[in-house]
Amino acid sequence: MTEEFHKPTKFAGAKFESMHGGDDPAAISRVAHESAHALLRRVRDSDEPGVIDRIVEYTDLHGIDAVAELWSRASPRSLPGALWRLYLVRAMIRSDAESTSFYFQRGTEVSVTIDAVVAGASAPTGPTEIVSLADEILRGVFSGDFAIALDRAAAFCRITSAGCTSVADDVDAITPDRATELTTRALRLTKTASELTACARLWRSDGLD
Repeated sequence: MTEEFHKPTKFAGAKFESMHGGDDPAAISRVAHESAHALLRRVRDSDEPGVIDRIVEYTDLHGIDAVAELWSRASPRSLPGALWRLYLVRAMIRSDAESTSFYFQRGTEVSVTIDAVVAGASAPTGPTEIVSLADEILRGVFSGDFAIALDRAAAFCRITSAGCTSVADDVDAITPDRATELTTRALRLTKTASELTACARLWRSDGLD
């Protein structure tokens, strides 16, 4: 990775735009795919109490870099790529729940889509609700319909992107640098949403490797 993180990793939302994986994607490709499939299968098949909570909270103890070493360089349209994006979105939310919930709430106010319903956050959405949403989506990966979890995460990203864009428009004349930062974040979130949606389609057709 291009930046050094401590455990657990704490980072501002802006770092969502700058996360990179290891230096040798070819060397980690096989491990990425095998580990992603093994983790999903093992957790879904397990009757062990609390195992899902431990997997969801893994990065709280070990940092997002622990997941990045395995999955961050995988194809966006792959199982490890999908898991990486889900964990990264959760880390972004938990690192600054107040700002993220503000952008999400703004997004629900300006969006004309059903994404807010698909995401499934409580309304109004404050910091507590947005953190709960992040955990609920990731927990659904291991205990519910995987494609639905991906669709919910994608909807969250689109709504938050709309909120960032709306706020960027508000502050453009006063703080153009802030507007540029928010616009960049909105674009990254939109891209992530597209990748998660593609993964959901592949999962439903048994094509997500």
